[in-house]
Amino acid sequence: QVQLVESGGGLVRPGGSLRLSCAASGSISRFDVMGWYRQAPGKQRELVAIISNTDSTYYDDAIKGRFSISRDSAQNMVYLQMNSLEPEDTAVYYCNARRHGGNGGPREDIWGRGTQVTVSS
Repeated sequence: QVQLVESGGGLVRPGGSLRLSCAASGSISRFDVMGWYRQAPGKQRELVAIISNTDSTYYDDAIKGRFSISRDSAQNMVYLQMNSLEPEDTAVYYCNARRHGGNGGPREDIWGRGTQVTVSS
């Protein structure tokens, strides 16, 4: 089974930037969707951004214009560039890989263990 490992989190001041990385142990081309989610203490996990295997992207309304998701299929990497960070962006950020199944392939939903992002002055 493919494993996902996030990195790049840390402490940043409001208005600053971070680039998160998600390294997959296998090919990400076999997944329909790669994405980033986040969860703050006491809150539900929420969608940040998604990129499909056809390069379509989707962003939460609060994120669009500040964050950008990208992928490098040759290196099995997914990235989240975060700009103009706000204290409300503080959360654990998780990488996700989804395969819907069908065409003789299995259905998969894989999560990384997360990386902490803290935005504070």
